[in-house]
Amino acid sequence: MEAVALTTEMMVVLGLLAFTMFLFVSEVVRVDLAALSIMVLIGILSYVPGLDGLADVNELFAGFSSNAVISIIAVMIIGAGLDRTGVMNKVAAWILKFGGKSQARIIPIISATVGVISSFMQNVGAAALFLPVVSRISARTGIPLSQLLMPMGFTAILGGTMTMVGSSPMILLNDLIETTNADHPPEKHIELFTLFAPAPIGAALIITGILYFVLLGRWVLPARAHDDAATTGQSVADYLKRTYGLKSDMVEVVVPQGNILVGHTIGDIMDAHHLYIIGTDYAGQKVINPRIATTILAPSRLAVLGRRKVIDEFCDIYGLTVDTTLAEFSEDFAANRAGVAEIVVRPGASVIGKKPKDIRFRSSYGMSLLAIHRGEETMSHVQTPEHEAAQLGDVPFLAGDTLVVHTPWDMLSLIKSNNDFVVVTSDFPEEEETRPRKMGWALTFFLIALSLVLFTDLRLSLALLVGATGMIVTRVLSVDEAYRAVGWNTVFLLASLIPLGMAVQNTGTADWIAHKVLSLLHGWPIWSLQVGVAVLATAFTLVMSNVGATVLLVPLAISIALEAGGDPGVFALTVAVSTSNSFLIPTHQVNALLMSPAGYRVADFLRSGGIMTVLFLVVSQGVMMLLY
Repeated sequence: MEAVALTTEMMVVLGLLAFTMFLFVSEVVRVDLAALSIMVLIGILSYVPGLDGLADVNELFAGFSSNAVISIIAVMIIGAGLDRTGVMNKVAAWILKFGGKSQARIIPIISATVGVISSFMQNVGAAALFLPVVSRISARTGIPLSQLLMPMGFTAILGGTMTMVGSSPMILLNDLIETTNADHPPEKHIELFTLFAPAPIGAALIITGILYFVLLGRWVLPARAHDDAATTGQSVADYLKRTYGLKSDMVEVVVPQGNILVGHTIGDIMDAHHLYIIGTDYAGQKVINPRIATTILAPSRLAVLGRRKVIDEFCDIYGLTVDTTLAEFSEDFAANRAGVAEIVVRPGASVIGKKPKDIRFRSSYGMSLLAIHRGEETMSHVQTPEHEAAQLGDVPFLAGDTLVVHTPWDMLSLIKSNNDFVVVTSDFPEEEETRPRKMGWALTFFLIALSLVLFTDLRLSLALLVGATGMIVTRVLSVDEAYRAVGWNTVFLLASLIPLGMAVQNTGTADWIAHKVLSLLHGWPIWSLQVGVAVLATAFTLVMSNVGATVLLVPLAISIALEAGGDPGVFALTVAVSTSNSFLIPTHQVNALLMSPAGYRVADFLRSGGIMTVLFLVVSQGVMMLLY
């Protein structure tokens, strides 16, 4: 194998690679800033005499218009449109129906679904579409988002190895084989791979990934609280206990047909049993924070907040069933939809001296009054050793009273304009308008984009932009909402890394590394050569695009196989599959996409991804040696 000489430009690129790895691993700066800094450094060094081959400065920022980056932007917009119209809510509800609140059941369902989807569309697209679904599941179950997104993302990457259209390297493979065949006589031609030829490998990898996180997830996944990782309605109880010393739980109570409660009002029950009823569901009609005078009908479900001991006694008296999973109300009381807030009665407010029941507080403002904090005293329906139960409906408001309320966030937004109150809570998510009437348009343009990806030769980014633009034109999303849906940190991370990958390839650094490694493997047994090719492809895909690694290594791998007497088709497939083994650092598009929402650090990928990388190599090579 002909040697490749090491040049000054190659040494500079090797130094840049080492510096990039240092920045990523040490996290002295954010990874997106690190990538941006490397891009700027490459541009500056390109003006140094003798280093002009590092990058074409006229193409330095071409990464921002690359097919991959534009595709990610488009998929984020499509995902936001599906989420805004309620499609993702339905998907999340379906997953929760079978998975409940068990992490051991939810992870396999999410991972298997995303893995199958990513085998027919770009893995970053599948991950972006499921990001809002997983966020909602985290909100409903209380499982940290950081423990759900990594399994989803890893299996999205693994799913790309299931078919010949699941990832860019797999799509390229047959083209590269045809190019090689053109240089060889017919008897030495390599047979092209059919659509599902790699399916056994992909299926084994997806199953391995699922088992890995189910069995070892508690040790390798970070349980990190993050701003976007919302918790369930249970946080209402936690907040009341932490801030006001009011110990309470939120549950769902089932009222059967013919129950003695039928005909009584919510206000009567709350006063008699020292608990809060903050939601009713009768005949499929849910009402959040219903009027105090609402009459209970059956069969129905009630969302109840109070001390668990009191709730259990209440249910025993009336023969009610307790459902702690909030089966019907989980979405309504998820932290991104509703929660506890504080509002203060203004001096001179028209409500001063009036009782909550006189002004029909619930029906007027759409929120439940949980407590009144006045001076050093906290008054509440809930009776505790530190607090006597109070009939809040009969307590006149005074100027300066802090009202602790449970409220949907859209109602809290409305009360900001009310001159009687000052909203103290400022960090609540402003409830955005949902548009279920636009669901048809959202699904239509999603299916159009998917069909263009699967059944036409249209460029991936253009096909996805058709769907994204269609959603904006039909007002599924406004232009401003589309801009807000894009994770610009992900865009800058990926676009800024592209010049580094181009420098590795264009200066011959990748070729030099490949020849050095493969020369060391010369003379080894065929199986070890195949494993060496897989390790080399894995290393290359961490520092350059998987497409670039595939284009570079497939011809080399075929040459090695022919020289050693191995199967060149299997060696080529080894490269295409192994370029998906990208879990160690967030350079893969999927990993970059998930970093910010889950609050991941590079150390998280090194810990979780290190084991996954080894498992990928063992399983993929094992299946290939057994079946191919």
